[in-house]
Amino acid sequence: MNKPELLVTPTSIHDILPLIEAGADALLVGEQRFGLRLAGEFSREDIKKTVEIAHEHGKKVYVAMNALFHNDKVPELPQYLQFLTSVGVDAVTFGDPAVLLAAREAAPNMKLHWSTETTGTNWYTCNYWGRKGAKRAVLAREINLDAILEIKENAEVEIEVQVHGMLNMFQSKRTLLGNYFLYQGKDMEIEKRTQENQLFLHDKERGTKYPIFEDENGTHIMSPNDMCVIDELRELIEAEVDSLKIDGILHRPEYILEVTKAYRQAIDVCCDDPDAYEDLKSELLEKIEELQPENRPLDTGFFFKETVY
Repeated sequence: MNKPELLVTPTSIHDILPLIEAGADALLVGEQRFGLRLAGEFSREDIKKTVEIAHEHGKKVYVAMNALFHNDKVPELPQYLQFLTSVGVDAVTFGDPAVLLAAREAAPNMKLHWSTETTGTNWYTCNYWGRKGAKRAVLAREINLDAILEIKENAEVEIEVQVHGMLNMFQSKRTLLGNYFLYQGKDMEIEKRTQENQLFLHDKERGTKYPIFEDENGTHIMSPNDMCVIDELRELIEAEVDSLKIDGILHRPEYILEVTKAYRQAIDVCCDDPDAYEDLKSELLEKIEELQPENRPLDTGFFFKETVY
């Protein structure tokens, strides 16, 4: 049984080595000028250092270029792709065809991962982008396990699936909160993903809080729960899904590190002895439940039923 890649999103350059030692096979980094909803901001120098550390340990580095690009940023894409190639980045994630077209000319050997977060819902679409040049499709978070398995069975490209972390519910290119406060005649300092100064939308009827933040790419509203399928990995692994992603956005480095350790153990045990995994998985789930912030309950996302926000 082939082991899937364990893909993790670090918050800073200081996370790289600990996450590798915890069992991460690949790291997804980037800067908000080109990437959406990153766990941390990585400058060009940070990306270069990340690649050096990761490659020294036989791990991979992917860079997010999945932002929604307007005309003013399109001329920057070739140069950025050339830089990523020069420092040895293993792949970039993209959703905008502008990245694909720029890569054909500026970085023809760069591996491309197609990722729109919402439209990767069938294997025809995955294969369409594969024939355009993508080597991997990142599936939408809103499809169930049966659909994931069917897509993997028919896909001509690698398949990546999120297995842990927040889900994005809404994005607007507009700074909705900032505009609202400005309308009221108030100043609001927009903090980029700070743990100490988060903003929430509070649904009193359901007793839930939706994390919300603004950055260069606009306004983002996240799910009130963290998805966690550490006890439901067997079918994904047996179907040979290529990459399992832990999304660390709005979580502390210590949390991401411990979750990575747990998933590393789950994947290794499941691949080596599936029956032993069945005996272990409840214990691993309990470990993660102990790590959860009080206001972040766990669920299985859309894996088995429609999640209602």
